[in-house]
Amino acid sequence: MIRFLLALFLFCLQAAAAADTAEATFAGGCFWCMEPPYDKIDGVLATTSGYTGGHVKDPTYKQVTGGRTGHYEAVQISYDPDKVGYEKLLEVYWRNIDPFDDGGQFCDRGPQYRAAIFVHDERQEQMAKESKQGLQEKIENGKRIVTEILPAATFYPAEEYHQDYYRKNSLRYKFYRYSCGRDQRLEEVRKVIGAGESEE
Repeated sequence: MIRFLLALFLFCLQAAAAADTAEATFAGGCFWCMEPPYDKIDGVLATTSGYTGGHVKDPTYKQVTGGRTGHYEAVQISYDPDKVGYEKLLEVYWRNIDPFDDGGQFCDRGPQYRAAIFVHDERQEQMAKESKQGLQEKIENGKRIVTEILPAATFYPAEEYHQDYYRKNSLRYKFYRYSCGRDQRLEEVRKVIGAGESEE
């Protein structure tokens, strides 16, 4: 009987923990670069690089980078909504992408590197639309935000060597980020939309 009650207690704890988590999915070009800004946020429990939005089951990195699977490189964020709201995640997102580029992001070109917000429910969809519209209204030079808002699809975690790449291969990551011109372009975008500094 004691074992049963202990098992029931542990099950209830796990169920309660699961109920206190939510997911957000964002595509912003190279997924290596989208993990760091979210890992810094209190309330973010985990970030996972992966592929979503495509038509091939269990795609590999080679397949996705070939641009024929329909997938986006993306990051899926598990977070505690009692500690961080979806609004904050959206704010960080806009500060770390080029919302005017529909052909990829920074030096990475092709549909697999396009920016998109993948919404998991109606509330996220409404918030994403309001956030995008609010940002668009700040822009005075006629530029149009082309970042898509799409329904969440099956998310496939990328190969293990891609996870936390910026930590495992710090020098290579920094060289890639610099040579890709990501931070230079983010600074230009920031001046247009006034979204504050990137959180890299």
